[in-house]
Amino acid sequence: MAPKVSKAEKKIAYDSKLCQLLDDYTQVLVAAADNVGSNQLQNIRRGLRGDSVVLMGKNTMMKRSIRIHSEKTGNQAILNLIPLLVGNVGLIFTKGDLKEVSEEVSKYKVGAPARVGLVAPVDVVVPPGNTGLDPSQTSFFQVSILHSNCV
Repeated sequence: MAPKVSKAEKKIAYDSKLCQLLDDYTQVLVAAADNVGSNQLQNIRRGLRGDSVVLMGKNTMMKRSIRIHSEKTGNQAILNLIPLLVGNVGLIFTKGDLKEVSEEVSKYKVGAPARVGLVAPVDVVVPPGNTGLDPSQTSFFQVSILHSNCV
């Protein structure tokens, strides 16, 4: 059985991996990863294999590693990544065309049903009127609708 790796060793390994990727790759794509399942992320990694690398991690670790790497190398341009590391994001490192990488990632985008507590990415307008459905057939309308207070 392999010896257990400590948190400090994991952080050191992550830091060295991120620094190596920053040295090796010329371009970085910041991708939002909200509501992305592990299988979907694995398919994206498989589709990008060869010319790109996907790196996920804690934002504080990524920011810390980028700051340290910037101080070591003197590359101030990579500090522009820090404000973009907000929420659930991942970094896609590539040497190829960013548009092609973005298109490859968007191939794996799938629709998802509405869930409690999520905000729709686009405005949804339901016109008033008869739906033509029996009351027992409207279970798919179980969506929380946000109301604004009209003054």
